[in-house]
Amino acid sequence: MVSLLYLAVYLFCGIVMVRWLLPRHPVLNRLWLGCSAGLLMMMWLPALCAYVLRFSVTAHMAALGLLALVTFLCYLGRDKRPVRPWDEKETAQLRLLVIVVLPLTFLSAFLQYTHNFRIAADGSWHVGQSTYGDLPMHTSFITGMVNSTFPPEYSFYPGHKLSYPYLTDSLSSTFYLFGMSLQLAICVPGTLMMLLCFAGVMLLAREMTTGKKAALLATLLFFLNGGLGFLYDFDQAAGRAADGSSVLMGRLNTILTGFYKTPTNQPDPNNLRWSNVIVDMMIPQRTLLGGWCVGIPCFYLLYTAFDPHKREHLGGLRARLMLGVWAGLLPLVHTHTFLALGLCSAGMLVYDLIAEKGRKDTLLRYLPYALCAVVLAAPQLILDTFAQTFQSAGAEGSGNSFLRLQFNWVNNPNGQGMRDFYLWFYIKNIGLPFILLVLALFERDSRQRRMFAGALAIILAAELVRFQPNEYDNNKLFYLAWLICAMVAANYCAVLWHRLQGLRGRKVMAFAAAVVMFLSAGLTIARECVSDYQAFSRDSVAAGMYFRDNTPEDAMVLTGTQHLNPVNAIAGRRIVCGPDLWLYWHGFNTTERKLDLADFYADPAGSAHILQKYGVDYIYVSSYERSEYEIDMNALNALYPVIFSNNEATVWQVPEG
Repeated sequence: MVSLLYLAVYLFCGIVMVRWLLPRHPVLNRLWLGCSAGLLMMMWLPALCAYVLRFSVTAHMAALGLLALVTFLCYLGRDKRPVRPWDEKETAQLRLLVIVVLPLTFLSAFLQYTHNFRIAADGSWHVGQSTYGDLPMHTSFITGMVNSTFPPEYSFYPGHKLSYPYLTDSLSSTFYLFGMSLQLAICVPGTLMMLLCFAGVMLLAREMTTGKKAALLATLLFFLNGGLGFLYDFDQAAGRAADGSSVLMGRLNTILTGFYKTPTNQPDPNNLRWSNVIVDMMIPQRTLLGGWCVGIPCFYLLYTAFDPHKREHLGGLRARLMLGVWAGLLPLVHTHTFLALGLCSAGMLVYDLIAEKGRKDTLLRYLPYALCAVVLAAPQLILDTFAQTFQSAGAEGSGNSFLRLQFNWVNNPNGQGMRDFYLWFYIKNIGLPFILLVLALFERDSRQRRMFAGALAIILAAELVRFQPNEYDNNKLFYLAWLICAMVAANYCAVLWHRLQGLRGRKVMAFAAAVVMFLSAGLTIARECVSDYQAFSRDSVAAGMYFRDNTPEDAMVLTGTQHLNPVNAIAGRRIVCGPDLWLYWHGFNTTERKLDLADFYADPAGSAHILQKYGVDYIYVSSYERSEYEIDMNALNALYPVIFSNNEATVWQVPEG
């Protein structure tokens, strides 16, 4: 309850601030922007105070003081023009939001519940297919940041500052700190952020598209993205297998039960990589979800503040300054969203300089936004992002430069050669909407071309530069480019619909197009809804809970490097070394620490110096360690007292000194 009250204060202040600063924007837009602003401040202000007061209750109380100050400053700088009232257009828009956003939010709430440590009847904790890999990393951040010093360190690689956008996870840490269970601390803000993303895209589409139907279609094209992958699954599926069973039913069963066998995600053999954004991005990738939740409002402000048709009544200096401040706070929420916004801004600026008269006026319009964004973002980029991106080899650095030229994303893996012809790769992955987008660019429509100019800047960067060791991660840029391209494609669909007026087969064509555009996404979402994997057994959970309740918050534990580690993921305790599944992609060379772990488990008596080297307080052995290492259990029992044991794990305490 306390955490929800704390959230309510931020949401209320955000709504009030936007009401004061942007009174001429539609009511629903203001409510959405205000809630997003409130969440952004709830991420940032406690974290700022944590640099002095740890991430503690005291820091959160101090953050309320900063919130009051920011709210007061917004009041002093308020726009005194009359507030735009509720009208019939808002009523119609609200109906649309209810029709589209509510079902998507209910779906998201279900997936948040089932995929973020659902507690089964036997006490085990379960996840979904898409969260099996990364969720334990995020929960280690969430639990590890409670009462910790700032800037935070990797709890699964202590001694190294967390060079990862952590503010979405710290938002959940706030809920957890105020007494909410770990499961709800993930699900409650996660569902709220997904609601704001759904509403945000639809309200952005209201401004970017030509009507209600186009806005509805644009929203669906973005969130129900799929492609033509279903053709591979249903090709030659009419017959029967050797055992007499239906080939079609067998393939459907593979989609619904296989591990990443859906039509949107089959890297091999079909080179299908256009993963559905709801189940494969927003649910498992919490930083991306947070980035989109507070980043989509920036794309809205960018469009309404600078578009020639919008800026007169929705723009103004306050909107541009708000955009600058908002954008400048993005890097520690989600760096890719910040980069995509910057590239989109550059693309639209170039278009405006070419298309409009008075280039000096155009530059002066963009200047306040650019200065605010750069000044606020620079410390985050220099101290965090650039330190990781441009790292050099060292004792524990991988030596992998994150930036590398690579053409055509994952269709050209590691730059070794293209697997599909260039256009065919995107046609089969994005599907009919990609063809519609290309055709739309032949129309003489300056508004559509201006929007695409912003998207094109993102596409060119993502097509030519690999920004992280994992080349697949460039999709975080492509999806935000697609956010804008979906608007263009939807507008072109509206044009086609009107031009085909009078054609008797028009509705049949529309239905067939809908099947082609959304079938792959529908199958992917259906598979994720039924996916269920055990992450932690009941005994593993008990071990994690023991550490949470009976050890100091800064305790160091020697464990194996498994990614499903209850000591780290459930209790948030520091461990000597986590899995390469995460650490390699964050730029670390874990060889030395992994060798130390193996040496200690094999010879505890002769390797006691390893405990001193890492400041180890506890030793943990579970079924994973027993299968992964040669362990001298007799020596451990002789040297250290057992403080916890069950069928899954045993814990020894290392005496002080």
